[in-house]
Amino acid sequence: MERLAVNLAGVTLKNPVMPASGTAAYGQSMAQQLDLGALGGLVIKSTTAEPRVGNPRPTTAPTTAGWLNAIGLKNPGIDNVLAEKLPWLAEHYPELPIVGSVAGSIFDEYVAVAKKMTTAPNVKLLEINISCPNVDHGGLAFGTDPVVVKDLTQAIVAVVDKPVFMKLTPNVTDIVPIAAAAEAGGAAGLTMINTLTGMGIDLKTRQPILAHGTGGLSGKALHPMAVRMIHEVRQQTKLPIVGVGGVFTPEDVLEFYLAGANAVQVGAATYGHPTACTDIIAGLPAAMDKYGMTSLSDLIAEVQG
Repeated sequence: MERLAVNLAGVTLKNPVMPASGTAAYGQSMAQQLDLGALGGLVIKSTTAEPRVGNPRPTTAPTTAGWLNAIGLKNPGIDNVLAEKLPWLAEHYPELPIVGSVAGSIFDEYVAVAKKMTTAPNVKLLEINISCPNVDHGGLAFGTDPVVVKDLTQAIVAVVDKPVFMKLTPNVTDIVPIAAAAEAGGAAGLTMINTLTGMGIDLKTRQPILAHGTGGLSGKALHPMAVRMIHEVRQQTKLPIVGVGGVFTPEDVLEFYLAGANAVQVGAATYGHPTACTDIIAGLPAAMDKYGMTSLSDLIAEVQG
């Protein structure tokens, strides 16, 4: 539907809704629940150079207005993704734009995985997950240091031929300098926000409810913070922004647009409700009619100038 179409750094999406990284893995399971071809795009699970088994269980737990998770970047590694996962998507959904999510624990791993990921024809955009602990710098996330963000963005952009979106962590005092660093490094766009670090404690065992201790908070609790951060960053940049955090309804999508987003990702809403993405897509035209919004491209022009 033309009124839902959006352009992300030269890549046209027929609608703005994608599952957030990790929530659809590599698409095979979600394809049993809904038509992946109805999505605006598919963000694959964050992928590293070598396979990772992830953290010990329990890795997820419900909490106030959301979920805590500490999956630990469980994935089969970039070579398997290139050999099996992405070809399966290309065969069954040849028109579906894929966003390749890249992760790592050292600087060079990010660059190497990004370079390999961009060779897949159906990967149209790269999303760089910079919420990972930086082994070379004492475990602080890559995305908390503007200098590291700029240098990493620059290094990845230099070796790939597809648009690079940096996925920003909200676990910083001020997200605007991080966004500015990504832009200075040559990012084509931003994805924001990743999960907030949280913890739950079991009153009976007196131990953390996640085996890892802390985890990322996702869900409805995240939405107002994501709206605020997108709005702050939009005041300082013209880069396209993919909004993620607590999107459960078409109205949540439109709120992100009014804050300055160009597309959205849906994560926690799919837990227990696997058709959340397509339900939101189906409900968008009526929500837009209700609020006098002709098309998403017009709304972007109105908000962003």
